[in-house]
Amino acid sequence: MEKQKVIVYQEDLFIEQIEKNAMSQLESGKNVKGAAQRLERQVNRAGEQERALTESMMRVICSIENMTRAYKQVKRNKGSAGIDGVSTEEFGEWYIGHETELIESLLTGTYQPSPVRGVEIPKPGGGKRQLGIPTVKDRVIQQAIYQALSPLYEREFSENSYGFREKRNAHQALKKAQEYVGEGRTTVVDIDLEKFFDRVNHDRLMYRLSQKIKDKVLLGLIRKILQSGIMQGGLASQRIEGTPQGSPLSPLLSNIVLDELDKELEKRGHKFCRYADDCNIYVRNKKSGQRVMESITKFIEKVLKLKVNQEKSKVDKCYKCKFLGYKVFLGGNLGIAEEKVKQLKEKIREITRRNRGKSFEEIIKGLNQLLTGWLNYFRYAKMQKQLQALDSWIRHKLRCYRLKQCKRAIGIKRFLSSLGVLEWSSWLIALSGKGWWRLSGAGQVQQAMNNEWFAKQGLYNLTQNYVKLNH
Repeated sequence: MEKQKVIVYQEDLFIEQIEKNAMSQLESGKNVKGAAQRLERQVNRAGEQERALTESMMRVICSIENMTRAYKQVKRNKGSAGIDGVSTEEFGEWYIGHETELIESLLTGTYQPSPVRGVEIPKPGGGKRQLGIPTVKDRVIQQAIYQALSPLYEREFSENSYGFREKRNAHQALKKAQEYVGEGRTTVVDIDLEKFFDRVNHDRLMYRLSQKIKDKVLLGLIRKILQSGIMQGGLASQRIEGTPQGSPLSPLLSNIVLDELDKELEKRGHKFCRYADDCNIYVRNKKSGQRVMESITKFIEKVLKLKVNQEKSKVDKCYKCKFLGYKVFLGGNLGIAEEKVKQLKEKIREITRRNRGKSFEEIIKGLNQLLTGWLNYFRYAKMQKQLQALDSWIRHKLRCYRLKQCKRAIGIKRFLSSLGVLEWSSWLIALSGKGWWRLSGAGQVQQAMNNEWFAKQGLYNLTQNYVKLNH
C-alpha cells in the first residue's frame, strides 16, 4: 500500500506543477493562444505520466497488506457463497496455504474468474433485478483491485456524484438537491437508465480504463471479470455487456462509466445530482427541461451506448418527482415518496403475519430492526403526522397478533384481565364473534395494550425517535 500512496502522491505533485506553470503563462498576458496550446500539450503529457505510474499496479494489488485488507472487508460484508459453495471462513483457511499460487496466477495473467451465481430479487416498482454473486475468492480479488484503483479515480470524479463513494452518501445528494430547488430550479429532468448495470458497454469501459491504467495484466483481469459467465438454473451463459450488481468492483466501474456523463453535464453548465444511475438535473422551467432531456438522451445513447427508459424518465415539477425515496418540495423542504411508505407497510405486514408462529418478543425485535433503519434513512423528511398514523397502525397490527396468540376465549379473558381490564369486560371481548382485526381495535384491548405497555415491550416508536433525531 505504501507504493500505491507514492503513486497517488507523485501524480498530485505532477498535475499541481503543470497547473502552476500554465497559470503563470496565462496570467502574464503574453501569447495567450500559444500558452493555451502549451497547456494542452502538458496535460496530454501528464496523462501519459499518470499511465506510466500505473504500469506495475498488479504488484500493488497483490501485496500481502492489500489482499489481507480485502479479505477482511469481504468477511465484514457477510455475503453468501458463490457457485463453489465456499464461505468466507473456508476461503480464509484455504488462502493460508495457497496465497503464493494465487498471487502468481494474478501477476502472470493466468487467473481465470469463476462464473457468478445469478440471483433475481423483486424490484420495489415491480419486475425482477438480476444480481450476480461471485465466489469469495473472486470477491476478495475484486475488493483488492477496488482498493488500489479507487484513490486514482476518486480525485477525478465529479462533486455532483454521490453514489458508492467514500465519505459521500444519499443525504448529501439530497441536501444539494434542496439547494438547487431553493435557488428557484423547481423543474426536474429525471433520467432513468434502462437496466444500466446490465447494459454497460465492455469495449467502451475498457477504453476508459486504458486511458489511465498502463498495466496490461490488470486490464486483462478486469476484462475477464466483466466477461465471466453467469450461472443460473444449472446453466452458465456468457456475458457480453454489463457489470454484475453484487460484486465489489461493480460500483467503481459504474462510476467510471457515468463520470463521462457528469463531465458532459458540467461542461454544459447544468446543476445536477447523481447517485449511481439515478440522475436528476435541475432547471428553471419545463421548456428548458425538455430541451435538456432531448440533448442528454442523445448523448447517453449515442456516446455512452446506454439506453434511456422513456417510460420512467420525465420532466416535471420537483414535488412530483422522487429522488432517492424522497420528494423535494418548493422552498427546498424534503418529504417522503408515497411508495416508500407503502413498501414499509408491506414489510410490516409480512413481519406481523398472524400465522408465523413466532413469539411476540421475536416480532418486536424484527420490527425494531426494520423501523430503526428505515427512520435513520428518512429522518430528514417532513412527516411527523404520517409517523403518528404509522405508529397507531403498527400497534393495531401487534394487538391483533397478540390476541390471536391467546387462541381460546379463556386465554383472551385471562390475558386482558392480567392487564387490568375488568372481568366482565374481558369476557365481552373473549366471547365476541368479531374478527381479530375488529377485536384488536376495541376500547378494552386498547386500554390493556396501551402506549405505555408497548414501550415496556421495547417497541421502537417512530414519532418519538423522529423528534429525537431531528433535535
